Amino acid sequence: MNILILGSGGREHTLAHQISKSPNCGALFVAPGNAGTLSCATNLDVDILNFEEVGQCILANDIQLLVVGPEAPLVEGIKDYFEDKPEFSTLKIIGPSKQGALLEGSKERAKEFMKAHQVPTAAYQSFNKHNLDAGKSFLAKMQAPFVLKADGLAGGKGVLILDDLKAAQDELENMLTNQKFGKASEKVVVEEFLDGIELSVFVLTDGKNYLTLPNAKDYKRIGEGDTGLNTGGMGAISPVPFADQAFMEKVDQKIVKPSIDGLHKENIDFTGFLFIGLMKVGDEPFVVEYNVRMGDPETEVVIPRIKNDLLDILNKTANGNIQDITLDVDTQHAATVMLVSGGYPEAYEKEKVISGLDAIQNSNDIFVCHAGTKLKNDQVVTNGGRVIAVTGFGNHFQSALEKAYTQIETIDFDNMYFRKDLGKDLV
Repeated sequence: MNILILGSGGREHTLAHQISKSPNCGALFVAPGNAGTLSCATNLDVDILNFEEVGQCILANDIQLLVVGPEAPLVEGIKDYFEDKPEFSTLKIIGPSKQGALLEGSKERAKEFMKAHQVPTAAYQSFNKHNLDAGKSFLAKMQAPFVLKADGLAGGKGVLILDDLKAAQDELENMLTNQKFGKASEKVVVEEFLDGIELSVFVLTDGKNYLTLPNAKDYKRIGEGDTGLNTGGMGAISPVPFADQAFMEKVDQKIVKPSIDGLHKENIDFTGFLFIGLMKVGDEPFVVEYNVRMGDPETEVVIPRIKNDLLDILNKTANGNIQDITLDVDTQHAATVMLVSGGYPEAYEKEKVISGLDAIQNSNDIFVCHAGTKLKNDQVVTNGGRVIAVTGFGNHFQSALEKAYTQIETIDFDNMYFRKDLGKDLV
């Protein structure tokens, strides 16, 4: 079968790498892809938010399965676009409808959904520029720290956690009236701070039944000791050491099952990945956020641990037969370290030549994944803030990290930066 994956990051390289191993994989395309996806697929120069252009690509290459990597096309309604057109009647799509994608596209909608289906989450209220004063008063009644979330998509940067009330009130005004995060912060969700430790749970669903994939913990802050600005993710570890069987059973019963049942009850077309960001408070799970796709860099540690044929899993999911899958998960631990451009997540330069990649062979112990790269004059150069993800595998997350850090010593580009303290909070 011919497959098209939309996206250009580490998530898409990992998915392409795993799908390419399937005996049922025919022609595999990634749009637009990166320098790494060229090793296992054909890159297509396509604007993934131009659905007409994507459609032409699907017809020209006889695509049977479309896997939507990032959130933006889903929130813009790519699934609805193709399902409304008879020429795409046989196309299978991994990704929810526009209505389903609102769980990520709107923080307020996600909160309303959780409340409706008794999914544990932090107390909240949402505000816009017309009730700004009410928002400031609401903050004054809360205990610090104060959590402000832009309602819409903000590239992982739309969440502020502040200790000072005046600063929180000023930032609320900045978000609502000065569009600090553009249209994403036309509405802001203010919620109570949950004091605990974060982890992520990933679910693949056909809208009725579901598979819970390996869990992971990612590291969002740019600085060591979890300091500095939020990023798209500086690394990840799977499985999460503190998420034991008893805790994961609570997650299933209190979080996952009511979430999937809620989608079914509301008759929401949701075929694909549901990423559930959790906070473990004491021994209880609370939902921080939903995403409607796999995370990045969590994909780099979650997907390689699945021993099943990934294409077979996705095909059965698209056909509504997810109940026929028995998930086979590798007991090995995985840890990925993200190499980023100097200056990220703020201003950074592109097109820096990357050296040392040729010396690394992907193996059972190491997977080097491209996130923000491209080919220029037959050289691999940087093309984003997050550039390369190096994943190690071992009998414990510490040995997996050690292998990743050892491999990183061979890679270099101008102003390359990575965190050297991943996993220290878990020891």
